[in-house]
Amino acid sequence: MIKVCFYGAESTGKSTMARHVAEAYSTRFVPEVAREFVSSNDFSVDDIIKIGHAQTTRIANLETLANRILICDTDLITTQIYSKHYLGIVPEVLYELESQVHYDRYFLFDIDVPWVADGLRDLQNQREEMHSVFKNELEARGIDFILVRGDWEERYQIIVSEIDRLLHESKEF
Repeated sequence: MIKVCFYGAESTGKSTMARHVAEAYSTRFVPEVAREFVSSNDFSVDDIIKIGHAQTTRIANLETLANRILICDTDLITTQIYSKHYLGIVPEVLYELESQVHYDRYFLFDIDVPWVADGLRDLQNQREEMHSVFKNELEARGIDFILVRGDWEERYQIIVSEIDRLLHESKEF
């Protein structure tokens, strides 16, 4: 099973693209579970820990149902970033949960699309800063990524091209 992660700052098209790409490959996608747990950016350390566990569990459950590839709309690094940003701390368990899931490819979504408010998003004026934080976290871990930028179709083609390559490679070995 190939797992890919759609990753990056808020309002960059990750959720919409995850649904679209999963549909194109007749597979499952793992939504951003945090949206099921919180309705505002007023949450606790206990909430963030529950989110981390739920995200990890959802990935494991949907991996058994996916068709060759599982599209994940976020990861535990993202949960850590927002925990640090909003709460000022990262519970150790989030690092432990991060180590339980391996992604074959990260897609870092650029901020070159319009920001769209949705009731939870509140970092419009910090987009560049947050994009840098997301990128730096991958680089600090030595994680390779594909930068996803451009209009909707360009973004889609970048992702599909890489997924097709991953699927082709997985057949050869």
